[in-house]
Amino acid sequence: MSTTATDPRAGSDPYLPGHGDARYDVVHYDLSLGYKVEGNRLDGEATLTLRPLVAAEELHLDLHGLQVQKVSVDGRGQKASHHHGRLVIRCAARPGQQLTVRVKYSGKPRPVRSRVLGGAGWEELEDGVIVAAQPHGAPSWFPCNDRPDSKATYSLSLSAPPDYTVAFSGELRETRRRGNAVTWVYEQAVPMATYLATVQIGRYELVEHPGTLVPVRSYVPARTDRAVLAETFGRQPAMLTFFSSLFGDYPFPSYTSVITEDELEIPLESQGLSTFGRNLLDPAWESVRLIAHELSHQWFGNAVTLRRWQDIWLHEGFACYCEWLWAEESGVSTVQEEVDRHHGALAHLEQDDLLMVDPGPELMFDDQLYKRGALTLHALRVEVGDAAFFEILRRWVREHRGGGVTTDMFLEHAQHVAGRDLSALFGAWLERTALPPCPRRTGT
Repeated sequence: MSTTATDPRAGSDPYLPGHGDARYDVVHYDLSLGYKVEGNRLDGEATLTLRPLVAAEELHLDLHGLQVQKVSVDGRGQKASHHHGRLVIRCAARPGQQLTVRVKYSGKPRPVRSRVLGGAGWEELEDGVIVAAQPHGAPSWFPCNDRPDSKATYSLSLSAPPDYTVAFSGELRETRRRGNAVTWVYEQAVPMATYLATVQIGRYELVEHPGTLVPVRSYVPARTDRAVLAETFGRQPAMLTFFSSLFGDYPFPSYTSVITEDELEIPLESQGLSTFGRNLLDPAWESVRLIAHELSHQWFGNAVTLRRWQDIWLHEGFACYCEWLWAEESGVSTVQEEVDRHHGALAHLEQDDLLMVDPGPELMFDDQLYKRGALTLHALRVEVGDAAFFEILRRWVREHRGGGVTTDMFLEHAQHVAGRDLSALFGAWLERTALPPCPRRTGT
């Protein structure tokens, strides 16, 4: 049977067909999990507190590659079917009520595969696990309404072998040992999109990085060179202080980096936590810029989150520009030097396929989008001046913290704060494919 955009079976976002159900929001996820590293076995019970937005006779959850044993709604067993990653629960949902859905499940978690986007989600390492869920990997380890515009709070308890550390995108409340397992209990009290929820499991040691108002820490492999760690991830307190001075207070209670024993092609942020491969334990700029990039996502991506995936430049363009701001702050280069270099590189590439306001799933993580998004921000800075530019960013975070945003919202916001029409500037950079001239600040 075919589906349409209004059919919940089609999903809530055209970039991720088959994910999300716009008929309800999840208010809270309570996840009780047990994991055996040997054999990659996950046993879970998820309790979801739901708020229906419209009347419906069934609700859809996303859960890929795992087996469902039992489903209940408000304590009563419920009929459900589970096919192709969609758990369909038959129940009467009405706006204004609150439902409690409990799902018991188990299996061998693995990444969610997409022909266009590749794999994302729960992935075994040589000795442990990473969860890199952006953009469609959350259903690889818990049943969820996989939409970036629906944020919820989380409780997590995860039992693992005693010689492993469990890190989660939240605050550690306690650990307790029972038999041959240690249970790690976390809370995430700041509402979080599903793709930003992560679990990292490995043989890690905890290193604290002092120097900020919130805890900054790294979980590192035991043989990590502490001098190299200080030269790389030890810079995070200074980065956090700098970004806070530009964009407003750091938006979460703490910040954690997990450095895996394995090499990873790219790092990835989640809420209050970023994950890196050991190949980034290198004081060279190419590593340090990525550490700054992931940290800046805590403001642009995690505190302020896109409502739809076509607006990914609001995350990646902003984080890329933060790399350039940190380059200037740390004396590596100036923002204008970075602008000139990356504009020159883009000018030698074909631009016909990249439309910033709607790049398509094939190009949503293309490096051209990152760089052109950053150049768009610099063009805005040149147009309105430094004072108005940074006021635009500070107020953007303050006014939309904890919520979801779109490109149109940013354009309206920037014009309101700047007090002028910016449609020509944004039209050239975001709504057409041709690369505009390099933006250059007066005197540079």
